[in-house]
Amino acid sequence: MEELTPRVLLYAYATGVFPMADSADSDEIFWFNPENRGVLPLGELHISRSLGKVLRSRRFRITADQCFETVLAACADRDETWINAEIKSLYTNLHKMGHAHSVEVWEGGELVGGLYGVTLGAAFFGESMFSIRSNTSKVALVGLVARLNLGGFKLLDMQFLTPHLKSLGGVQISRENYQAQLASAIKLKADFGRLKTTDTYSLSQLSTQIS
Repeated sequence: MEELTPRVLLYAYATGVFPMADSADSDEIFWFNPENRGVLPLGELHISRSLGKVLRSRRFRITADQCFETVLAACADRDETWINAEIKSLYTNLHKMGHAHSVEVWEGGELVGGLYGVTLGAAFFGESMFSIRSNTSKVALVGLVARLNLGGFKLLDMQFLTPHLKSLGGVQISRENYQAQLASAIKLKADFGRLKTTDTYSLSQLSTQIS
């Protein structure tokens, strides 16, 4: 079996495949290519009235790539997780290569939510998110979608469509449809860092970039 390296991982994403482990303690990694794929069309993010109220408040602020490894660890810190030690190492290396990114949500100086994923061409592959305050994973997704729109991305892959993602505008498409969108997106150029990763943005500013 070929050694699993960051380069092999990028090749897998380019072909529509992604890895998951059984648990944090598992040494085995399995590959998935679902018959139906969850995606979030970048122009169709749904913001509920209650989430809109949160976005207009000054309670949270959002950053990107400020503490990737902390976000990754927080996503894995749950009773059931598919993120094992090897996956942590692989995605940390992808981050160092510029192919994995995090979005962070802060309340004061405390990290209260976030997500991470992989970029390849104009595709973003969402991997996992976490929330320790109400709505903060949704807030992180708003920040992500704004950043992807500004950066010229064309595909936001969410892997599996959950009720949570469906409520935010996620849809399920066939494997064939996904493969066509993927093949087109990875040929294009996009810039996750068009918004400076060292800057902090108000959520109200970010949310105006979605429509």
